[in-house]
Amino acid sequence: VEEQRARWDRKRSRTAKELLETEHKYLEQLDLVVTYFVTILKAKGTLKPAVLETIFGPLESIYSSSHVLSFHLERGNLEQGLENLCQNLDLYGHYAENLEQANKTLKEQLRKTKAFRRFKKLQETRPQFQGKKLEDLLPLPLQRLHQYKHFFRDLLENTSPDNAEHQKLAKAVKSVSEVSRWVQGIIEKRENSLQLLRVQKLLKGRKTRVLTPGRWYIREGWLLVVPSKGEDLKRRMFFLFSDILIAAKPCHPLHPLNSHKLQCQAVYPLHQCTVDKVFGHTRSQGGLLSLSFSHKTLLLMSSDQQDINDWYRSLTAAVR
Repeated sequence: VEEQRARWDRKRSRTAKELLETEHKYLEQLDLVVTYFVTILKAKGTLKPAVLETIFGPLESIYSSSHVLSFHLERGNLEQGLENLCQNLDLYGHYAENLEQANKTLKEQLRKTKAFRRFKKLQETRPQFQGKKLEDLLPLPLQRLHQYKHFFRDLLENTSPDNAEHQKLAKAVKSVSEVSRWVQGIIEKRENSLQLLRVQKLLKGRKTRVLTPGRWYIREGWLLVVPSKGEDLKRRMFFLFSDILIAAKPCHPLHPLNSHKLQCQAVYPLHQCTVDKVFGHTRSQGGLLSLSFSHKTLLLMSSDQQDINDWYRSLTAAVR
């Protein structure tokens, strides 16, 4: 038991030391943004207050919160440091919600405002920045949140349950995990929107509406359609979403505008679909899937066993 406790203490000390060292580094980088951008821009009035607020969001408050955590960690007051951080964790969620708009506004202002463009370039050439751009520093709080989760988990695992700090650490792990899930949800939604937009742009014309609230992109790929009458196999691109399956064929390669696009041929709703493997359970080459809709049955084939298995799993999960 004594040996186990000694091991826990050693690991805990190492983690606490690493947490403090990385917090100092994080503070230094936040300081670059707050000192050389936020504070000076406020004083100079180069950008309107509303624009400044959009670009930097609650960054100053996050910086203050990190300062307090660092202060307590230096004095060995882990409990107080964690308590303060937990009270301010929501700032990270709000920061994540704002980040996409922040990047958009930053690009806009660089295009429109010559004085801001010159100012940004000048600040980034300072030796303290070590070649980093403002765009590199803005995602730092979200990266730090991810690190907090691992540090607090490691500290909790190496703290005896009868230690007074155990409860505070358990609470910190829970709080950070909740905010991390919130942030992860924001990131996934953003990535999903980009995927929907990409597919919308790939399809010729505006008839097929891909961008629909609540729709999630799952996967895409080429499959062979087996016709009901003895015609040739047709190679089609399929896009699978949470509620529909889209079949598309390439536009004519010599078309002046749409040579790189796809023409939507059919949209199949998944709520009335059943999926079956016709063959492909064995180790034979490839396989065949049967998709039954209310008015049509679709036979899809691939010569790649792994590919057809992946499609089967994705389709059954989406239908379910």
